Amino acid sequence: MDLSAPPRVVIVGGGIAGLAAAFFLRDAQVRVTVLEGSQRLGGKLAVSQVAGIAVDEGAEALLARRPEGIALIRAAGLDGQLAAPGTTTARIWSREQMRPLPRRQVMGVPADLDELASCGLLSAAGMARAREDPGLPATPRGDDVDVAGYVAARFGRELVDRLVDPLLGGVYAGRSQELSFEATLPGLAAESRRHSSLTEAAAALMPPPAPAAGPPQGTGAAGSTGAAGSTGAAADATIFTTLAGGLGTLPAAVAAASGAEVRTGAMARELVRTPHGWRLTVGSAHAPAFLDADAVVLAVPAQPAARLLAALPGAAGARAALAGIAYASMAIVTLAYPAACFPRPPEGSGYLVPAVDGHPVKAVTFSSVKWPHLRAAGPSLVLVRCSLGRVGEERLLHRDDAELAALAAADLAAATGVRGDPADARVTRWGGALPQYTVGHLSRVSRIRAAVAHEPGLAVCGAAYDGIGIPACIATAQEAAGQVLAYLRESRPASVTGGPG
Repeated sequence: MDLSAPPRVVIVGGGIAGLAAAFFLRDAQVRVTVLEGSQRLGGKLAVSQVAGIAVDEGAEALLARRPEGIALIRAAGLDGQLAAPGTTTARIWSREQMRPLPRRQVMGVPADLDELASCGLLSAAGMARAREDPGLPATPRGDDVDVAGYVAARFGRELVDRLVDPLLGGVYAGRSQELSFEATLPGLAAESRRHSSLTEAAAALMPPPAPAAGPPQGTGAAGSTGAAGSTGAAADATIFTTLAGGLGTLPAAVAAASGAEVRTGAMARELVRTPHGWRLTVGSAHAPAFLDADAVVLAVPAQPAARLLAALPGAAGARAALAGIAYASMAIVTLAYPAACFPRPPEGSGYLVPAVDGHPVKAVTFSSVKWPHLRAAGPSLVLVRCSLGRVGEERLLHRDDAELAALAAADLAAATGVRGDPADARVTRWGGALPQYTVGHLSRVSRIRAAVAHEPGLAVCGAAYDGIGIPACIATAQEAAGQVLAYLRESRPASVTGGPG
């Protein structure tokens, strides 16, 4: 390695986390190379046309109240593309009836039991059980517990099945009986240690009520990931945003703004230490290439990260913890209907479906209702986004595209009364796309980072750690960039300036 040349940082993974890490290194005097094993950048961000309209295939919104996503969009020159939802009011299709999603709730945990009762989601017996929460003593728990067990102890199982599980399924494609309370609901977990009542804990996280008079303060929205909320809290300002051209346009813009060398079709197969840093083996086993680096950022899912750490004896703890992070697969079926097919215009942004009702579709977004720019692009069409696949439903996803599209259309017809066939359909499969934050996730992440910290010039980032949303991934990227720059400033102080500190 030429020590007189600027240090080289290699980022393995060209999803939004890896590209953001490259962007955050742009002002440092380092050479940055991004290696992406597939033929395209972007990871779970992609956009293509349905009925001639550009529609996201993967993530279609990001939290606006977290600053990282919008800040990166603006820095990449896409601020003029930012688009707000026309509505985020969502519902639940439960027991074959549409019910409103309570506004005052945190991922299904109610902050207002009277509002919950007015939604009609629970039976009389289920509602009576939920009302026991304020009078119950505190439910003991250790460092972590599954969401279903803890919430059911407070409100009963029916509330979990009808409200909590659909919301968590919409975000993680997971099951509440396996997901970590501490990792998936950190704010509520912290607040619940200060309140014996989980209702009171949820209420403590609610925003203050809007002023009784005066000019409008925002759009007024219930939370929404896909059809409905990641938090569900009532709010007086828009909490989600997207890009008019699709969030799938963000990766290319970030890559260009980073100034990094980007290589697609460049699979990193091995990572080893060298006397002066790191060496990566890239490409096929029959024709490998080698790339030397002063520092490396692993911005790949847990299993590929574990494989790349295999040659590092000191990273055994990280490998074991990474192996404990499972992933769920899902599919997005996007349907374009002539507006005349709907007996009445769709209401709200969409709806969720409880797993206990046995439908293949778990969430529906009326994309051209939620996003005014899509409605303007196809005023005679209704674009509908159907999400299928939860943990344990892999056999469903083995069906071919035509069958998945037909299943989604049949569910949609049962729920909304839509008639006729869609004018166009697109099926996008996301195999192993969503990390599962199961019980003990925070401990696993702590062990991963502690082990990686003992490897000079190595960092990790991405959805496997602190949140699966775009802003959370960007935050881990900024942290990883800061870590490798801190190492380079110490090891080669004459070569490195600028960058995140």
